Amino acid sequence: MSSSWNNKRPMSPHLQVWRWHASMASSILHRATTIVSYVALFLVAIGLLCLSASGSLPLEGLIFSPLGAIGLFIFVFSFIFVGLAQLRHAIWDTGAMLEPKLNNTLSYVMIALAVVVALLVTIVGSGVLS
Repeated sequence: MSSSWNNKRPMSPHLQVWRWHASMASSILHRATTIVSYVALFLVAIGLLCLSASGSLPLEGLIFSPLGAIGLFIFVFSFIFVGLAQLRHAIWDTGAMLEPKLNNTLSYVMIALAVVVALLVTIVGSGVLS
């Protein structure tokens, strides 16, 4: 198909025109963290079913290992970021914070806040501070 393309304009100009910015990264991150949140909820539900049926968690050693702490961080980050993204959409619905600079600042704040809160929850949840 591209061999018959005779227009000098590119087929996908958005790849050459748009530069990465915080709002774009935040939008993509919102989609990715939504998927991670659904997977996390499914895994928690399966874990709770196994816990109620057998009295122990499946892969308990893995859950309470450093790899489990990384997984906890990713899951908590995704839940917090999705919540913040929904709050941002509620703000946008009022017509506020739609200016590009303010929107990019809001995106940076969302990402940073989600990382900090997820890190604190992970540290407390994994027992580092106890």
